[in-house]
Amino acid sequence: MEREIIELFRRHLKLQGDLPLGDDAGAIRLGDEWLVATNDMLVRKTDVPDIMTPEQVGFKVVTMNVSDVAAMGARPVGFLFSLGVPRDIEMDYLEGVAEGIGKALEFYGVPVLSADTNEADDLIIDGIALGRTKRLLTRSGARPGDLVCITGDIGRALAGLLVWRRGPDVPKKIREPLYEKLLEPRARVPEGIELSELANAAIDVSDGPSKELHLLAQMSGVRIEIEAQKLPIREEVRAVAEALGLDLIEMALASGEEFELIFTIPENLLDECPVRCTVIGRVLKGAGVYITIDGKRQEMPVLGWEHLNREVKGGRIERCSDNVLKS
Repeated sequence: MEREIIELFRRHLKLQGDLPLGDDAGAIRLGDEWLVATNDMLVRKTDVPDIMTPEQVGFKVVTMNVSDVAAMGARPVGFLFSLGVPRDIEMDYLEGVAEGIGKALEFYGVPVLSADTNEADDLIIDGIALGRTKRLLTRSGARPGDLVCITGDIGRALAGLLVWRRGPDVPKKIREPLYEKLLEPRARVPEGIELSELANAAIDVSDGPSKELHLLAQMSGVRIEIEAQKLPIREEVRAVAEALGLDLIEMALASGEEFELIFTIPENLLDECPVRCTVIGRVLKGAGVYITIDGKRQEMPVLGWEHLNREVKGGRIERCSDNVLKS
């Protein structure tokens, strides 16, 4: 249903910025620079696991917004937010959220510019991040011949959530790095700024690597081929997949809110790239996304989270009873 709602509004929103809707953020030209703007909403009932502290909630709402700015190759320059507060909320909880927002602003070096408060049925924080860049990265810039790369690792956020929801008996040394990514993800802001000079396209991993790859391929009008054995998956994720009897590759490709950056870059520029990353595939002429597993190439299923959809698409990864999976 989320896609239908988006398309419904697009039909009526004819006056848009210099960059049409559909990327991680919008943008307008200001002289020789781009002003980048994004907004992303957090709702406690659907986006916050019970084990997340209010400080982590506040930090996350800043992270999820500046991550979109970073995916556009922009340097964040300001943060704004609106706060919907239920009448029965505890002030201690709200103070923790405020503390988390403050710590995140200091961590990313971004000033708050404005805020608003209103009454709501649930805690809702709608964040806005602004950024600036001379060269804009979009989802439509991938070119045949590019390498497909990703920062960091994937799978820990979903693995951590499944450990919390299903409770497999895993030791602390496995659980802690999973919860770190689930509860305290960090946006790849320095990497996004550096990639603005070299990459052709980029997208942040908020809804799952599979879904992001499909968006890149579709919006760029290209075919993307991925090598499963090259996906950066940590052993802790493998341990959870084995404990729960889940497919490891499927789990990694469905894991959302990783806030890593998937980007494409010309092969001859890879050695100049200062960003630590893993090459996971290539961009070719054609359409669709394909993955090679154990020497067999197949179409990559669209795995990942979509609002108002009651399931995680594909595979055996079941939908949790609420929306906290976001993957």
